[in-house]
Amino acid sequence: MASLSLGRLSLARLAGQRRGGRGAPLHWTDIAAYAYLALGVLLMFGPVAWLVLSSFKTQSALLEFPPSFLPFAQQEVSVPGQPQPLPLFRVTLPDGSVRELAQVRRIGIMAQMVDPKDPALEFSIPIDKREPVRKVAFAVENYTEPLAQFAFLRFLGNSVFVTVVATLITLLINSMAAYALAIYEFKGKGAAMLAVIGTLMIPITIILVPVYLVVTELGLVNSLWAVILPGAATPTGVFLLRQYMLTLPRDLIEAARMDKASEWQIYWRIVMPLTLPALSVLAIFSVMWRWNEFLWPLAVLTKTEVYTLQIGLNAFQGELQTQWHYLLAMTVVTLIPVTLVFVFLQRLITTGIGSTGMK
Repeated sequence: MASLSLGRLSLARLAGQRRGGRGAPLHWTDIAAYAYLALGVLLMFGPVAWLVLSSFKTQSALLEFPPSFLPFAQQEVSVPGQPQPLPLFRVTLPDGSVRELAQVRRIGIMAQMVDPKDPALEFSIPIDKREPVRKVAFAVENYTEPLAQFAFLRFLGNSVFVTVVATLITLLINSMAAYALAIYEFKGKGAAMLAVIGTLMIPITIILVPVYLVVTELGLVNSLWAVILPGAATPTGVFLLRQYMLTLPRDLIEAARMDKASEWQIYWRIVMPLTLPALSVLAIFSVMWRWNEFLWPLAVLTKTEVYTLQIGLNAFQGELQTQWHYLLAMTVVTLIPVTLVFVFLQRLITTGIGSTGMK
């Protein structure tokens, strides 16, 4: 008990000596650290916040300059005798007074306006003397209309199918390759591992045409399997799992062989359960890779019914006009699943990467 009390006293003294003790004013290094962290948070999450808020803006609000951070929309008012609500403006009259008037029509550089409280009063105002009355308004139709009109629910189902099936196949194939490179001893093992890692340096644009020709010969064009199968084996996954399997105790595997266990039983019942942390990391990475994949699906999918979400977003970009309000809204929708995966499984990412020795 005495040693425990001395330890607590030492910690208390150490805490009191740090930066002037509790309640003391912040040191300039603390302020610099907080400012640095705040800048990092702003740079990381600022564009995401801008994207989410911009997804609730109308098409005209997105084209405004200078742009606004919040989604503003012009306020409208119902005027007796007018079939539709009229836009409201703050107008500077010739006598210098400021009034809120509703615009009936615009003719050239002049606007015909009325007082919403007294529609009998009409004004002819130069357009440079009026300023729109705006309020914060969220254009929820940016989300509802594409989901109803552009078959985005079908695109969502295609993306879920591709992501789930491709992740399962990736885990199976990569774990088998990693098992062979980590557990077995054979001639050329180092060269095989070097070849696997070397494929990381080959960009997809170089192998795009040969892989497309193979997929065409197999008759898989315009099929979701054309997106799933070519990228089933990933060098990153093989390397990650191999590094983790190297840490497994060899005595356990040798004991299983002495008990007459087959290699498949050792792989499936012993190695795979012990490799679960690394498999979880690879699963998360695979979900992020497949969900966000764009170039290869764009090359092999030309029918609308087999589009994934990323290809479906391209439908809002035309030759003459881009529907930015729909594009931004559906981009936010595509970010939600990956964000949820990362939020709930981020601890597995850090733990698994630390266990595999990746830097």
